[in-house]
Amino acid sequence: MADQVAAMCDQLVKAVNVIMDAETSQIYRLEALKFCEEFKETSSLCVPCGLQLADKAQPAVVRHFGLQILEHIIKFRWNDMQQQEKVHLKECAMQLLSNGTHSILDEESHIKDALSRIVVEMIKREWPQHWPDMLKEMETLTSQGEAQTELVMLILLRLAEDVITFQTLPTQRRRDIQQTLTQNMESIFTFMMGILQINVEDYRKLVSGMRAHCRVAVATLNTLAGYIDWVALVYITSGNCHLLEILCLLLSEPELQLEAAECLLIAMSRKGKLEERKPFMLLFDDVAIQYILSAAQTADGLVVERRYIFLKRLCQVLCALGGQLCSLVGSDVEVEVPANLSKYMEALLAFTTHSSQFLKSSTMATWGALFRHEALSKDAAVVKMAVKFLRASMTNLVKAGFPSRDNNPSCEYSRVDFDSDEDFNSFFNSFRAQQGEVLRSTCRIVPLEAFRIGAEWLQYQITSPIDTGDNASKTAEGLCSLLSPSVVQWDAMTVFMECMVSQIIKSVDEEKLPIDQSMELLQAVLNYETRDPLILSCVLTNVSALFPLAIHRPHFLPQVLIKLFKAVTFEIDHEPKAPWTRAVKNVRRHACSSIIKICRDYPQYMLPCFEMFYNHVKELFSSGVALTHMEKCALMEALVLISNQFKDYEKQKAFVDELMASVVAEWTSNEIRHVLWNPDTFLSFIGADKVVTEQNEDLSFCLYAILAVVKRAHWPADLEEAKAGGFVVGYTPAGAPTYRNPCTAQFRILLPNLLALIRTHNSLFLPENMARLSETFSRAHEIMDSEKKVVLGLSHHLLDIYDSPVCKTTIERMQGFFCTLYDNCYQILGSAGVSLQQEFYNIDKLAEGIAGSAFVSLDHVPDHRLRPMIHILISSFPLLLHLVLSCPQEYYESLLCPLLGPLFGYMLQRLNMRWQVINQRTSINGEHEEEELVCQETQVTQEMLEEQVVRLLTREVLELLISVSCSAHRGADRAGEMSPEARGRPKTHHNLYMSLLTLSFTSLSWKDATNCHRTASLVCWTLLRQVVAGNLLTEAVTWFFTSVLRGLQVHGQHEVCSSTLSQLAMLIYENLRPRYMELRGVMTQIPNINLEALDQYDHRLMDPSAQKFGEKKRKDQFRKLIAGTVGKALCQQFRKEVHIRNLPSLFKKPKPDKDIMNNEPLGLAALFSPKNDAL
Repeated sequence: MADQVAAMCDQLVKAVNVIMDAETSQIYRLEALKFCEEFKETSSLCVPCGLQLADKAQPAVVRHFGLQILEHIIKFRWNDMQQQEKVHLKECAMQLLSNGTHSILDEESHIKDALSRIVVEMIKREWPQHWPDMLKEMETLTSQGEAQTELVMLILLRLAEDVITFQTLPTQRRRDIQQTLTQNMESIFTFMMGILQINVEDYRKLVSGMRAHCRVAVATLNTLAGYIDWVALVYITSGNCHLLEILCLLLSEPELQLEAAECLLIAMSRKGKLEERKPFMLLFDDVAIQYILSAAQTADGLVVERRYIFLKRLCQVLCALGGQLCSLVGSDVEVEVPANLSKYMEALLAFTTHSSQFLKSSTMATWGALFRHEALSKDAAVVKMAVKFLRASMTNLVKAGFPSRDNNPSCEYSRVDFDSDEDFNSFFNSFRAQQGEVLRSTCRIVPLEAFRIGAEWLQYQITSPIDTGDNASKTAEGLCSLLSPSVVQWDAMTVFMECMVSQIIKSVDEEKLPIDQSMELLQAVLNYETRDPLILSCVLTNVSALFPLAIHRPHFLPQVLIKLFKAVTFEIDHEPKAPWTRAVKNVRRHACSSIIKICRDYPQYMLPCFEMFYNHVKELFSSGVALTHMEKCALMEALVLISNQFKDYEKQKAFVDELMASVVAEWTSNEIRHVLWNPDTFLSFIGADKVVTEQNEDLSFCLYAILAVVKRAHWPADLEEAKAGGFVVGYTPAGAPTYRNPCTAQFRILLPNLLALIRTHNSLFLPENMARLSETFSRAHEIMDSEKKVVLGLSHHLLDIYDSPVCKTTIERMQGFFCTLYDNCYQILGSAGVSLQQEFYNIDKLAEGIAGSAFVSLDHVPDHRLRPMIHILISSFPLLLHLVLSCPQEYYESLLCPLLGPLFGYMLQRLNMRWQVINQRTSINGEHEEEELVCQETQVTQEMLEEQVVRLLTREVLELLISVSCSAHRGADRAGEMSPEARGRPKTHHNLYMSLLTLSFTSLSWKDATNCHRTASLVCWTLLRQVVAGNLLTEAVTWFFTSVLRGLQVHGQHEVCSSTLSQLAMLIYENLRPRYMELRGVMTQIPNINLEALDQYDHRLMDPSAQKFGEKKRKDQFRKLIAGTVGKALCQQFRKEVHIRNLPSLFKKPKPDKDIMNNEPLGLAALFSPKNDAL
């Protein structure tokens, strides 16, 4: 036997060396791996070989393999081992713990981990029933030295992780072990605290051996962290929070502070009853808060990784402590505001002013909670700190610390936290949004001080010379780039001003508002002149921010408009023919947006300026000044917003007619009609059939103008004003007023050609029209590069983009033209549904017109074009959603069903086909991996793009489906009805309803877990519940049920989907099984189903006199029944199952277990018992 073991060990050692040798060929490595795995699975020599290989005289890599063999035996062969074999293995494991390792400082960490795993695997199978003295044996081991103490801590930690955190045991075993741990928790905590204190004291006293004591203390702290997360709070707070006090003291020990901070963080993050958390306030006492403050205030310095991680944890501790403070103060437990609150906030401020942008951002949520807290926000210390926070924000708002640069102390920390400038940029944008939220809360506490700080900062920026720094613009001399010092300062100050002004208007009484001071500021901003587009953009934002205060001084309004008008036509002084940079375009767009915003939010104050505004716009349009179509239409949009204040239907209609006269004339002309109704003529008109062309943009302008008017023209919000102005033309049977819109007449005239354009645009994708495109524009209908990046989630490089001229190629301009043309058509339709309301529904043959245009030639329209149509109609401009939610019942048959019915029916067919292609592609790629490796990168990217577009299109359709289903459900609830038939609706409505059901249940098996979860939880039962009482076809019932089971097969690997689908399957089965026997037939086809359990479930379901279980138990039983359909992740499908048998329960009367009764003798009670003769 010994010779066999020695020979086999020699072979195993050679195999391990072959595996680990970097020079080994792949073939030999695979052979060695196969030999080792077969040995573990089949050999009877595993235990003796494993023990021999694990001897500490062997190299570490061989020892680790020996321990792996022992672990494998315990995990997979334990149930088949004889009692004496188990006892022998346990004895050997304890011997390894006692003297099978090197000293604590010399032993490899992976050896310690492997040895602890072996013991934990035995504990999971035998403790406490068959190994009652395990804890005592572990305690005895700690007396043998530091190495054994560390191993015991690793065992206790891994046991807690497996049982509590990862829950890798069967329910009963987990419950037995957890309850035994809980019963012994006082002694376990006392034991760990004793070990910690002894080793910390020895570490502080000794020179020789101090490293070993430090290692034990670290292991003990790590183990404590594994228990603090879930034990009763009384163990954490006992002894007047003795544990927390020790942890605070350890924050000053460089070797232990990180682990101590981890424990403190877990403790401070605990939830529970407020009364139990009240002792946490002891951390605000002098000693504890002083240690925390000292550690926080020595935070900055050289960037050392371990030190930096400690700072992050300490910052999180402070934030968690702040969360406990906000929960307790002002609650029923009557906690007073701590006397040391100012010290706590000083510590928090130390992190807010730290060089690391990550640390700064980590404190924002806590500051926000403090400043929003009803009681704390009124405390004098918090009010005083609010001013300091505002001062700190002046630095924190400045975008600095790019990892590629070295111009700020933050850069060194950013190189640790971020992989690239793009990552940092994305983070900082999120961080700044957080700061803005907290700033607004701060300004509500100290509004006037905030105004004074903001005013000083703005005045300073206005008087400071422009500093381009080392990053001057590449396009013009003397201009800044995004990273220039002046730009980042202006940008930060602008954010501060926006947040501050918006809050002082809400927080300060009107008579106390600093109107005069703010007008001085506004005048200084209006007088400020700059030719730098990036700084001018900030200036415009400040004008918009101060405008709400300017309404108290109406004589400023014309000056504001003049400043904005100048920005609309802004250009840098260089060749007029040169293309604008993106920064210039953004300034002009910014000015247009500011004008629209002012006219939207303050139209009554702008009304006196209407004539001046209108005359200026007419002068601009006729002067030949270079304005884009979007800029022209933005000005028209602003005029319409002001004209709504006329509150006179005839006057508003006359103005809209005058404003749109040229657009209507052109749009309805015979030439344009011929273009819009004929794909050939349309392509020729825009030049897409020519090799070189000057693009005709008249159509774009017309669509922008129509959209501007339809979107903004409206009647007064006040009913009496609407009546007086002639907007009310009648009342609905329910008594709601019916309005008329000033632009309705024009819209009716423009609508036929609009629908014709949509139909023609769809027809452009027909093969014969695609063939008419010239070679130059053969890719005109492909997805744009910018859209590709959005779909694939790729980031744009934002740092230099403002500097470069916007030079689009001919094909890019044509792609953009088609894209905006398509989008604007649907946006106009969506806006018309919202703005015109009843007048829109009354348009003759509207449904036929929309269906005959938007739904024409959809088979040829690519997914990336179809997605915006669905998205715009239901999201940005929700025509269909609006119809569903507010369409009067009399229009259901004439308008709603003809639109939604064909749309859902078509999308079901189309998406089903798309997902089948994706599934086939996935299976083919799985079978031909080598072909995938040599596949061209562009082809792979194209497939990824197509799949992602399908995924996004599916989500848009299902969002519409969810909206329709929820509104239909609310409508049914209001009517007190249960089904479409009960509502007496015509057959078309019933067909629509069945289309919704079919689409929702079919989508469950499409490979998109997000869609599956949302549809299963929000739609499927919502729809089906309303028809379960009706006479459903047997085939339909079984199809609904099998669709859910099919979804479980596809998505069962995702716990959230598995739970939702299991609940849906149970609802269907329990509601329909009594009337449809066929559902049982479906259940019997589930692999490995327990037919006896199914019979019992059916009996309780169908027999009124049978005992009924609660919902939770029914759910558990049903999930066990259908477990055979639940799909597994690929990584789980071929995983060898670990079987841990239940032991007789310690905490309730045991039930006979047939498996154990039949297969195991019951003499295991003495296993591992000290009285056993074999031990």
